[in-house]
Amino acid sequence: MKRLACISVIGLFILCSFLGASMPAHAQGKVIKLKFANFFPPVHKNSIIAEQWCKEVEKRTNGRVKISYFPGATLVSADQAYEAAVGGIVDISLFVPQYTAGRFPLTEGLYLPLGIKDAIQGTKMVNAWYQKFKPKEYDDVKIIWLVSAGPGRFLTKKPLSSINDLRGLKIRAAGDTGKVVSAMGAVPVSVPPTDLYDGLQRGVIDGVNMPPECLKGWKLADLIRGMQDNPGTAYGNANGVVMNKQKWNSLPPDIQQIIDRINEEWTEKAGRTWDDIDKEGKEYGISRGLKVVTISPDEVRISVEKMKPLLEAYVKRMKEKGLPGEESLKFCQDYLKTHP
Repeated sequence: MKRLACISVIGLFILCSFLGASMPAHAQGKVIKLKFANFFPPVHKNSIIAEQWCKEVEKRTNGRVKISYFPGATLVSADQAYEAAVGGIVDISLFVPQYTAGRFPLTEGLYLPLGIKDAIQGTKMVNAWYQKFKPKEYDDVKIIWLVSAGPGRFLTKKPLSSINDLRGLKIRAAGDTGKVVSAMGAVPVSVPPTDLYDGLQRGVIDGVNMPPECLKGWKLADLIRGMQDNPGTAYGNANGVVMNKQKWNSLPPDIQQIIDRINEEWTEKAGRTWDDIDKEGKEYGISRGLKVVTISPDEVRISVEKMKPLLEAYVKRMKEKGLPGEESLKFCQDYLKTHP
């Protein structure tokens, strides 16, 4: 009898050992470790809220997920951020579609000069658009959050009183926003965000076409003295955070649900952060001598006319690719009208 009991205990021990070895790592209490890459400088608020997201995930999962955070393009450059997540070089990354030309065709409509008024309006539009069209260009990742930067402005080393003063100037622009620059008679120049200060200082560029957050976030207020407030050229810049699809699928369902809930909160948080830093950037610039020029209604109308060929070209490109460009553009335009 004792021998039988002993055999039973041994058998139970072997069974438990086998089950323990076959159980997923998370069920055994093993910590899930992830890497998050961000090209924004560590002190930039877009970097800070990303780091806060990492901490929130760790907190709400009771430490079952720990995320190593790498800001300042220390792990991957801005233009490689998306592919780094796709390929598993990093697990999570902040990316900007415009930095990868041709990779996100339907998304190109989100950074046309549609005249967004602020980042939160643009962010809500971007997410409504994504839910409507679910473009296949994002099928190879898990979307963590999507956000729109605030409206892009012409920020120049010297104040410019008219849109005509832009002619011939070398203006830094990312991706398709270079077409906005060209349409206004300036010369688009591609410069990585990490090289903007040096580019202005050395005369490689005369200004940038970006949201005013860069005046403080990238310290460009040291060199920028003029900003044109022109709704006619105001474009949004869709960007966001994505996660490697295989890594996401490997997470336990309850962890996925926790992260999804956090993502919903951070989407709006990210949009409002853009508005906050745009305001701070503008105010900081003014404190350093920035002159804000409000473009006249007549010149705004002229600017809108100059932008129309860009919208038409987008629709044509998408049609050639078999994508719903016309529907995408109309959706965005209608959204901005009905959600002022």
